[in-house]
Amino acid sequence: MSETRSTTPERRSERTRRTPPATFYRQVIAELRKVVYPTQQQVVTYFVVVLVFVLVMMTIVSTLDFAFGKTMFAIFG
Repeated sequence: MSETRSTTPERRSERTRRTPPATFYRQVIAELRKVVYPTQQQVVTYFVVVLVFVLVMMTIVSTLDFAFGKTMFAIFG
């Protein structure tokens, strides 16, 4: 039976080696520089889409809750 890469001791020691904090923060800053931030218009558009979706879902859930409540009161009340 052949050994897999994940169980060899060399691989385990490479994976558990810790990065120094200074290197970690440099890498974080480098990654954040790659981020493409949305424009103000995109943020407004996303906000409106999410708001409409949440309102529609609230309406659906409220309607179902009201209908099931009325049904339960009609059956058991």
